[in-house]
Amino acid sequence: MLKIAFLLFMSAGIPVAVAMAAASLAYIWWAGSPPPFVVIHRMVSGVDSFPLLAVPFFILAGNLMNNAGITNRIYNFALALVGWLKGGLGHVNILGSVIFSGMSGTAIADAAGLGTIEIKAMKEHGYSTEFAVGVTAASATLGPIIPPSLPFVIYGMMANVSVGALFIAGLMPGLIMTILMMMTVAYYAHKNGWGSDIKFQWPRLIKALGELFVVCAWPTLLWYVVDTLGAPAQPAVMIALVLLFVADKIFNFEAVLPIMTPVLLIGGMATGLFTATEGAIAACVWAMVLGFFWYRTLKWKMFVKVCLETVESTATVLFIVAAASIFGWMLTATGVTADIANWVLNFTKEPWVFLLLANLLMLFVGCFLETTAAITILVPILLPISNQLGIDPVHFGVVMVLNLMIGVLHPPMGMVLFVLARIANLSIERTTMAILPWLVPLLLSLGIITYWPATVLWLPKIMQ
Repeated sequence: MLKIAFLLFMSAGIPVAVAMAAASLAYIWWAGSPPPFVVIHRMVSGVDSFPLLAVPFFILAGNLMNNAGITNRIYNFALALVGWLKGGLGHVNILGSVIFSGMSGTAIADAAGLGTIEIKAMKEHGYSTEFAVGVTAASATLGPIIPPSLPFVIYGMMANVSVGALFIAGLMPGLIMTILMMMTVAYYAHKNGWGSDIKFQWPRLIKALGELFVVCAWPTLLWYVVDTLGAPAQPAVMIALVLLFVADKIFNFEAVLPIMTPVLLIGGMATGLFTATEGAIAACVWAMVLGFFWYRTLKWKMFVKVCLETVESTATVLFIVAAASIFGWMLTATGVTADIANWVLNFTKEPWVFLLLANLLMLFVGCFLETTAAITILVPILLPISNQLGIDPVHFGVVMVLNLMIGVLHPPMGMVLFVLARIANLSIERTTMAILPWLVPLLLSLGIITYWPATVLWLPKIMQ
């Protein structure tokens, strides 16, 4: 009855969150127990979670970065670093998404923020609109894989897995995806005879490489001072940050401070200075320091607008989580999850076969459900089977999120698809066709990450 009610509501075009809550309430009325107030109780308790506090703060941090002009700095830095390569703006598009993903945590923020700049620039340099849209869509999937990541926060809460471990686990998969996508750009550049988009200049490249060196050297030197020389951690961090701002003032860096966002987040979580939730607050503080006081590109009127947008986005996400909480609980209480687990385990006890079937299911579901809703529905069903087969829950979480990120590029529910169609002024059909070739590097990345768990688990084990 529960499954039938949910499918009926969905087929009637009712939003997923409302369909989950309504199906649960309809089943309780039909069965006569438990009492109907359990629906409200489970929905409230579903969002009464400390890790979920990271959701509004990461959304706010991404919105602040978008509205404070940080995206322009990231784009200019990426242009100086790789714009002189053949198919340069394609590489810039991907590298810019790698950097911005360390701030936003969502694919939609990446597509809407950097995507607007990148598509316009690529069209002006003679690239086809379809190619510009395709590479922008593919690179946007990096947003939730490279930390921070809102889907990882939701999965960690649902699966009772460390969000910090999931963040660190996303670094290597993000690198693999970046390499494969840049190889795809190189292939198209060779095939079509594209040249570079900016003139190669040593001073520009050396300045960009110097900024990259600063980003890498800063945490390394800080670790050496604290771990080897025994300096107190908090005073050392404060002094290092002051020196970083002084260096930025002297050398007029393009993007060192914005790029430092993921470094501060991962470093703080790895060293135990703060949790993932506290890291989200730190990201907001960092974004406000840069926007209000350092670059002075963020105004109070704009800040209020950003806060209202964040409240709206947060309400949507948390309502889905609340509805999925009662729906998942009802699936477990009525034995649906146990029946599915028994069916799968009777069909196969081989982890690789289960992962293949799970990938196909998640790819399909990702085309029809919003990412948060898909995670909250699939975790109670698939994770128990994954655990019984000995698959690491951190590995399975990264595989699940990547599957669902590929789904956001597809009709009928692909949000990135609709965002980019509007930005590029393309029809949904043409946008879909533009994205199809980019499924090759994405699916290849998925295959590597699925069947080579070391790509996911190597860094979390080192950080333990």
